[in-house]
Amino acid sequence: MATSLTLELLAEIVPQANPEHIEKYLTALNEVLPQFEINTPLRVAHFLAQIAHESGYFRCSSENLNYSQKALRAVFGKYFPDDASAEAYARQPEKIANRVYADRMGNGDEASGDGWKYRGRGLIQLTGKDNYVRCGKALGLDLISDPEVVSADAKVAIQSACHYWQSCDLNGWADKDELVTITKRINGGTHGLDDRAALLNRAKQFLEIA
Repeated sequence: MATSLTLELLAEIVPQANPEHIEKYLTALNEVLPQFEINTPLRVAHFLAQIAHESGYFRCSSENLNYSQKALRAVFGKYFPDDASAEAYARQPEKIANRVYADRMGNGDEASGDGWKYRGRGLIQLTGKDNYVRCGKALGLDLISDPEVVSADAKVAIQSACHYWQSCDLNGWADKDELVTITKRINGGTHGLDDRAALLNRAKQFLEIA
């Protein structure tokens, strides 16, 4: 990596972040990014912008599923088609995960508990048993037996994000400075695009990208 990331540099790029949260990932970022060829200022800038947004400025490494009844109807209407069904699950993250992630992405049925066990973790959220299998195989880790390590271990959180980045060829899109395409590959849409763009612009400024 052309530029070694420091606490001061990351704090400039992501001013919303708590320094303690940045410091947690600093060593892993410097160690892991070059291993995945995130090794030019532009690639680093795009990667940092995306993971900073996705993680709530490095604050969250595990999916928050503590939804109200109203939010369940709005976000997961397919699974909660009426107020009664939403009320039965509201503010119960484990139950919600087991319902909305059941029978897909390699997960078992709702009763299996796979939805909660393999909920989104990491700085680009790894979700679903199949994705934990693929990522674990690529990293040489048993993420099926110990999925919590993706959120608990800073290095694994960075590694899993880098694996996703590499698997979607996002270095190639970063080289083309394609923020919208990268966002769609990560988010499935363009949610939070303005924030991602602002973070990217700060990263370019402080990484001295013309």
